[in-house]
Amino acid sequence: MKVAVFSDTHSNNELMLEAVRRCRPDAAIHLGDHDRDAVELRHEFPGLPVYSVCGNCDLMPLAPEKDVVQLGPVKAFITHGHLYNVNYGRVDSLVYAAQEAGAQLAMFGHTHQAYYEQIGGVQVLNPGTAGRGRELTWALVEIFDNGAFACEIRKL
Repeated sequence: MKVAVFSDTHSNNELMLEAVRRCRPDAAIHLGDHDRDAVELRHEFPGLPVYSVCGNCDLMPLAPEKDVVQLGPVKAFITHGHLYNVNYGRVDSLVYAAQEAGAQLAMFGHTHQAYYEQIGGVQVLNPGTAGRGRELTWALVEIFDNGAFACEIRKL
């Protein structure tokens, strides 16, 4: 299973849509700012499962602040990150929330900086920003039937 992960598109959707066209994932995740951009993903790719959360710039949110999604055999905790103080370089509370949810993977955005690390038995992934910043990035998560998975940060 291939999952395309985006965050912080800030309504600059063209590169995100092009990445999905090229990659042809089995699912997509949008981690907020702007959650309406996930609506465009659903519109452009009607058969594609799209999971989303809202971010700090989503003033009238269409999505929850956090969610737990099942991606094949892997449980993922998704959030924008601003509620977990990730902008101060700490992901401890995010990891704890993922552990409490029984998730093997925690995904967040907000910082506009790509990040991938294993902490406390949880793989922590930030795809960076796909819409506003010096380096535009997204992430591809490949999930295998045995529950193993690999995350790759890609440039747009």
